Amino acid sequence: MSDTSAELVAQASAFTPISLRDHVAARVVQPDYPDWLDHITPAAACTRPVRLAGDLFTVRGAADGGAQIIGHTPTGHLPDGVIYKACGNRRASLCPACARTYQRDAYQVLRTMLVGGKGVPGTVASHPAAFVTLTAPSFGTVHTRAVRRHTCTNRRRCDCRAEPCHARSTGPNRCEHGQPAVCWARHDDGDQVLGQPLCLDCYRHAEHVVWNLFSTELWRRTSIALGRALGRRCQALGIPFHLVHGADGRPKRLSPVRFTYGKVAEYQRRGLVHYHLLIRLDGYNPADPDTAVPPPAPLAYQDLHDAISTAVASTSFRTPAHPDRLDGWPMTWGDLAKGTDIRQIALTGTDAITDSQVAGYMAKYATKSTESTGHFSTRLTPDTVEQYADATGDHNARLIHACWHLGRRIPGPDEAWKCPDCRTWTRLAACPHCDRRCQPRVDIRSTDGDKPNPYEGLRRAAHKLGFNGHFLTKARRHPVTFGVLRANRVVFRRTVDATGPEQPIRLADHLDEETTLVIGLLTFAGVGWRTIGDAALANTAAAMARARADAAREELAHELGSTLSGQTPVAA
Repeated sequence: MSDTSAELVAQASAFTPISLRDHVAARVVQPDYPDWLDHITPAAACTRPVRLAGDLFTVRGAADGGAQIIGHTPTGHLPDGVIYKACGNRRASLCPACARTYQRDAYQVLRTMLVGGKGVPGTVASHPAAFVTLTAPSFGTVHTRAVRRHTCTNRRRCDCRAEPCHARSTGPNRCEHGQPAVCWARHDDGDQVLGQPLCLDCYRHAEHVVWNLFSTELWRRTSIALGRALGRRCQALGIPFHLVHGADGRPKRLSPVRFTYGKVAEYQRRGLVHYHLLIRLDGYNPADPDTAVPPPAPLAYQDLHDAISTAVASTSFRTPAHPDRLDGWPMTWGDLAKGTDIRQIALTGTDAITDSQVAGYMAKYATKSTESTGHFSTRLTPDTVEQYADATGDHNARLIHACWHLGRRIPGPDEAWKCPDCRTWTRLAACPHCDRRCQPRVDIRSTDGDKPNPYEGLRRAAHKLGFNGHFLTKARRHPVTFGVLRANRVVFRRTVDATGPEQPIRLADHLDEETTLVIGLLTFAGVGWRTIGDAALANTAAAMARARADAAREELAHELGSTLSGQTPVAA
């Protein structure tokens, strides 16, 4: 490093703390600093809050439909002239505070499937339930770490001796590209080569991203197969089906059993998603189809286990045609003996995993994305994709290139287009110079005509290595949603948590009685804190508030435990 560069680095390192102190001092000395702290409290812990500007109207409404504006506050009269709103991002790597709220909501959504509450009857705790892990098949040999026998007490800090990565005594030691086909290393848990292919040229990157894209469709078909397998089991046990009449008067036979599920997608180190599922077996009551009732008496957990195994093993299909592969790609789950894990869920931790363990485990992975693969980026565009995609680069670069290449626009028949590689105009579905396998009759348009290329979602999801689904989904019949939890939280803060003689502010859907509403006509004004000093002060205040809340929660738990054990609780 030259003397000039060293001097610039020293000046930059010396300038940053002084700049931060200046920003903090400029905010603290202002007379409205306490009001500013109260104003930014809802978004204090957020990394990049959303700034909103506009007008706030206080309206008093009545049951007869009349309304009267009793107050008007422009945001220009508020500190900083804007309202700060937490970004609500799910990813812990982008906003830890908002991801923490999302994780806790996910925990409640999943745990109520097992123990009830929040509108779900408590009788669901006696229903058979399973925790299922579904993985993708292999698309090439990658470096792995396998421990045959654990002797550690904490799996998060596992230091057990691993088995050799890929050791074998027969067969060639090198692949057709000249790369080693074996690996005798015993990798540590933090080894950077874990999940990387032994040979990048042998690995099937195109098939990899296609599996990520169509994995949601694979689960949809698996869920259908699971319902049919449960129906066949009912027939074998002699459980009668329900006979109901539809709106057209025709009789229908409905299965006496159904299932409710919650699904979380998690990235493996090799860049493929695998699913963790919570599946609960329910009965069906035609008189009250929205209520979760116990399954018929002969059915037990083993029936659910066998039905899941049958559905996973029997579900497969081929993706739509593509010019690069006219017969599509096969879609199946991983090896049933290795890639599928089915475990029973119980309320006790004797021989099965508990409801709290399952809900906490799944909620934790609902806030993660591609961090485990080493790739970090937002949605890619034609201007930014070249920074990450490379057909001859590393594993992630080749996956992104495969997404961008397969997701290219596919023209319809008799439509002229220019090849982006050789700049040749053609009316064929594939370039005659770049792809020698092209044929004039190739047409991969879908039957509805709305999507000329069924693989176009790969470009939208290139930053997620082809996965275009949601990371947390559930059965529609489960009534607990994120919206319900957030609405209940808002109602609590505006009613139960309200203090003072004035009438508490209520939500806009309380129109059956006289109430006071706050209606905001707000527009987007920016993202993030205005200065680094504001960010430091806001996050410090939020951290102190979280510490106080955690201390209060621990004290309440201690008092509750002392009371249940027959001891007199000690006042804090």
